[in-house]
Amino acid sequence: MNEFLPWLLISLLGLGAGVFTLYYLAAPPLRMSLYLALALSAGFAAAALVAQSFTEWLLPGGLALVCFVIGYISAVALFLAQRETHHLPVLTRQPGEAGQGHTAVIYFTHGEPQAYSPLPWLETFHELDADRVPSVPWMFRPLFFYNLRKYYLEIGGSLHNAVHESMLHSLQASWLQADHAGIRFYLAFLDNSPRPDEVAIRALNDGASRIILAAVFLTDSSHTHLGYEMVQALEPARYGVSLAMTAPLWDAEALQRVYVERARQHLGETQPSRAGVILVGHGQPPAWDQIYGTQTEQEILFRQQVKQRFVLDGYLAENIQLAWMEFKAPRIREAVQALIKNGVEKLFVAPASISASAIHSEIEIPHLVQQAGIPDEVAVIHLGAWGNDPLVIEAIRLKIQACLEGNDR
Repeated sequence: MNEFLPWLLISLLGLGAGVFTLYYLAAPPLRMSLYLALALSAGFAAAALVAQSFTEWLLPGGLALVCFVIGYISAVALFLAQRETHHLPVLTRQPGEAGQGHTAVIYFTHGEPQAYSPLPWLETFHELDADRVPSVPWMFRPLFFYNLRKYYLEIGGSLHNAVHESMLHSLQASWLQADHAGIRFYLAFLDNSPRPDEVAIRALNDGASRIILAAVFLTDSSHTHLGYEMVQALEPARYGVSLAMTAPLWDAEALQRVYVERARQHLGETQPSRAGVILVGHGQPPAWDQIYGTQTEQEILFRQQVKQRFVLDGYLAENIQLAWMEFKAPRIREAVQALIKNGVEKLFVAPASISASAIHSEIEIPHLVQQAGIPDEVAVIHLGAWGNDPLVIEAIRLKIQACLEGNDR
């Protein structure tokens, strides 16, 4: 029995090192040091046991490595299989029960956890896999979460949801100034609580007679469709409540002006003809273009219209590049290098598809720009996500107004 004990211990230590490695890569920041210590301890203990108990290290060392891989793969499989669950509130309103006559406007947008959490991104991977869209190979997905956590630590947390809260307050204030009565506003996120269906139940319980999903998204996409389907699944018509959703914001003239106005504030002594602009779209996998073709089409149309506004403001068309964050070309590096070749003196970078400060706009896009090899003499100005800008609020308000007037979809 004693002769098998070292083999058993080596196996268990190898398995443990693999499991703890996965948890180190994907765990919340407060736990990552603990899991790193456990993984290293298990690995060193296995190595020490091999060295102490065996004169030939090949077989026991190989066993430890195989068990490490088994432990890692098993932990990855369990980690990636997690599903995010949320509990709906009780719908107390009865079918046929009359409402109170007001309209519930649900300000609906993407959402991003304030602190690092893998769950929303796990759901994205589930969606990609369900649609058979090529993405990060599953064994290497923990490295994606490792980098994601690093981004959160770099900026100290995401302000995405807080910015949308302030945007909703601005929208409410503009609505009051326009003297529109009979409207109640609610906030919902696709990837955070409260979700659209949670908020719709609140609105139904509050006696709403009409629900409008105010989609604060640039395009029609899987995100807008999913939000609408979540509310539609509650069957609001059973309660005498109509449901509509605003059109996306890609064709909103006020939104198209945002980045031209921001760039104007940062031009300084630079002539527009000597400045370059990169309008960054998010991009989606080609397989999704077959399902949600409007997203790519509308991202392109929006940026083309913004480009024309820059040209009218004195910029050269060849100095305005439409780039993509991922999935499509040209990518940011190519756009930056093309503008450097054109000899621009100042470079404006606009995350044109992002509604509020997020990991994409604050970390990933700036990093991609920085990695493109920009000469020191070229000033780079990041214009930021849309945010709580009066023009953005005006664009959202007009979409809701069109929906109220029956020009919805």
